[in-house]
Amino acid sequence: MRKSLKRLVPFLVCLIFVFIFLFPFLFTVSTSLKQPSDVISTQPRFFPNPVSIQNYRDMFAYLAFGKYLANSLIAASVSTIISLILGSLAAYGLSRFHSRLSTFFMYLTLMIRMIPLVCISVPIYSVINKIGLRDTHIALIFVYASIGIPFVIWMMMGFFDGIPRELDEAALVDGCGCFGVFFRIMVPVSINGMATTAIFTFLTGLNDFLFALLITMSGTKTVPVGLSEFLTEYNLQLGPMAAGAVLFSLPIILISFVIQKKIVKGMTMGAVKG
Repeated sequence: MRKSLKRLVPFLVCLIFVFIFLFPFLFTVSTSLKQPSDVISTQPRFFPNPVSIQNYRDMFAYLAFGKYLANSLIAASVSTIISLILGSLAAYGLSRFHSRLSTFFMYLTLMIRMIPLVCISVPIYSVINKIGLRDTHIALIFVYASIGIPFVIWMMMGFFDGIPRELDEAALVDGCGCFGVFFRIMVPVSINGMATTAIFTFLTGLNDFLFALLITMSGTKTVPVGLSEFLTEYNLQLGPMAAGAVLFSLPIILISFVIQKKIVKGMTMGAVKG
């Protein structure tokens, strides 16, 4: 009996925490399936009764969701690829070749990462506007990659530090150059860490609202900016906004389920020194 209770209590505690973390998303899903009149009812209910897809119809009628989702995915995906390649190369160099300059660069990237994004939003807007890249995918990709590279460097340094140097030396003896060691040895060994880092970098770009609001207009508007159009000084359409938020979260949920094993392995890999 005591053994059963010892197993049951941690399970119930974990179940409570899971529900607490999932409740906002579950409530959003529930809101998206309610009738428009029930969404703003003074007596709110968690479960929709009856279930309605009217909010999804209104969302697609008022919002070019497909176009905005494509803009978000393009900017986030390309910037993630650029950040992962450049950041991983820099992280590998900092992990394997120590010097005063590399130490300075390492702390410089940390300081850059610590700067609040709102502090650099106006200078970035001014630069993008002056060079004529406003309302382009290139501008979003450039900004998101600049934000993601310092994060990738610090994340991947932990993974590379956990890989024995003997692998590098063996590859060099076999005739590989520095780039050969990186792409043939380091990348396959640290693929779990790269997958984890890529997910977090991708989420940063996908969920961005500040820079997308500043440097996009109708041509490259992203989903977070598009959803904000349901909130005006004259009207608040919570139902269509909830429907858009649910659809916007589906790509991340699907990607996370597909590579969840790599994410779990990657989160523990960087904590162990080789």
